[in-house]
Amino acid sequence: MRFKNYSGIMLVTALSWTSCISPPDNFPSIPAIEFSTIEYVQTPAQDSLIVSVDFKDAEGDLGLSSTDINPPFNPLIYKRDAAGNLITYSKRPPEAPSYNPIDWVVDPIINNTVVKDTVWVEQNEDQYNIFVRFYIKRNGKFTEFRWQDPPFYTTFNGRFPRILTTEEGQAVEGNIKYRMLSSGWESIFRTDTLRIDVEIQDRALNRSNQVSSPEVTLRQITRNTP
Repeated sequence: MRFKNYSGIMLVTALSWTSCISPPDNFPSIPAIEFSTIEYVQTPAQDSLIVSVDFKDAEGDLGLSSTDINPPFNPLIYKRDAAGNLITYSKRPPEAPSYNPIDWVVDPIINNTVVKDTVWVEQNEDQYNIFVRFYIKRNGKFTEFRWQDPPFYTTFNGRFPRILTTEEGQAVEGNIKYRMLSSGWESIFRTDTLRIDVEIQDRALNRSNQVSSPEVTLRQITRNTP
């Protein structure tokens, strides 16, 4: 189980799976997923929005460990000018964004050295292996709700841990249950009709197919708790 925090948002991943020494012919090299369930659980603290997907993969190279932080899984790409210098906020070019916690990093450690400045960065999407997009239905059409935009400047993309403990290829299938905790679900979405799209990615950077939840409201998917 893995925890990751983004400005008060907590992501929790639970896994269950089986492995096959001789995979069936229909096990794909690129991860294949099917949407399983979606539910909303209220608690006295943060509430949970939980999606789960079933997966199959021929090589079993799914999941990232806490030490998988070197390329291609590095979290950040540091922007540089034509001379190869880091681009700092005080010397930002006209096309650079205003300060926000996604595009700028304060006092980063680069090559084991603390850079005492605010540096322009690009978030490396390959640091994640599960990708979640939210959509709201308005006037009969779905529009993406972009968490990375103001005022949130965050993401619900995340990581799930390694399925297998060795690098030896072995087919796997199972279920990923991805729990997203926040105290703001109801204040943000209220009675809106939502859809959530999910993808996963293996360590060879093969992206799975995209699956979608049914159209739901929080009330429709609320799970009663004791």
